[in-house]
Amino acid sequence: MSKPIERIVKTNGISLNIVEQGQGPFVLLCHGFPESWYSWRHQINALAEAGFHVVAPDMRGYGKSDRPEAIDQYTIFHLVGDLVGLLDGLEAPTAAIIGHDWGAGIAWQAARLRPDRFRAIVSLSVPFRPRSPARPTSLMPQTAEAQFYQLYFQEPGVAEAEFEKDPRLTLRAMLYGASGEGVAAIRAVAANSGRAPGVGMVPRAGGWLPSSAPPLPSWLSEADLNVYAEEFARSGFRGPLNYYRNIDRNWELMAAFDGTKVTVPALYIAGDHDMVVAFPGAAEQIANMKQVVPLLRDIQMLPRCGHWTQQERPAEVNAAIVEFLRGLPN
Repeated sequence: MSKPIERIVKTNGISLNIVEQGQGPFVLLCHGFPESWYSWRHQINALAEAGFHVVAPDMRGYGKSDRPEAIDQYTIFHLVGDLVGLLDGLEAPTAAIIGHDWGAGIAWQAARLRPDRFRAIVSLSVPFRPRSPARPTSLMPQTAEAQFYQLYFQEPGVAEAEFEKDPRLTLRAMLYGASGEGVAAIRAVAANSGRAPGVGMVPRAGGWLPSSAPPLPSWLSEADLNVYAEEFARSGFRGPLNYYRNIDRNWELMAAFDGTKVTVPALYIAGDHDMVVAFPGAAEQIANMKQVVPLLRDIQMLPRCGHWTQQERPAEVNAAIVEFLRGLPN
């Protein structure tokens, strides 16, 4: 078995850092926020051993990939274009695409817009979301005391200043807070207090991060945290946050494709402790997904699993992905 190779590939006018391993049908792994190719560390070798050519990029704005400064360089068309260009650079006619978090949203659109290049999709955490009736930020919850985290991300420089002050604390807090263990702890506190927690809400005074470091979740080692912290200490958070600053712009750009279905085979996997599953409207989107993804093969909900699906439950996720990929038509 070959070992993973890390290299730079030119695509769509920028350079993407990729990690690749194996031979066979191409499988493209797209990470989310705030991660890197490293979030697929448990999948890369497993999929390569199963007979696939696995490619995991640092997405635009992350890690060793290029990080354009302009906010409007992070639209959904740029992000899907990067992946099409990546396949061209690898001389891959098609690939199965697997995404988590933001990577899942991008993967859904890649499969929807270019089914000739992305022959199947596995989405982790994020279901397919039909276009909303109004600008997404106008529908996000906020009160006098708190606002939805994606609203907190909108003003350039604000979240960067908080997150870049101590990247290690930032990553530790985010990875624990959205994990199955972190969500279980939050739910326990809420149950004892008799108050339901506000999902994804950020206090208007004091910012998002806790004043002291939370525990590490059981699936994350200090060495793993070091990898993430070192990457973000070097590359910063502006590029990743720019994804969120294009949410309304993407809504405008995608108007012409409203109603277009995802026509390739699909698999959806999420944890029942995932904050995304608890977002308003998510349960309905999951229940009705087959209406817009007619070749959806299965919906798998992992008990006590939080948001970091492939890192929290690698064995179960790997087995489900391999079974799905092996069942695709040649």
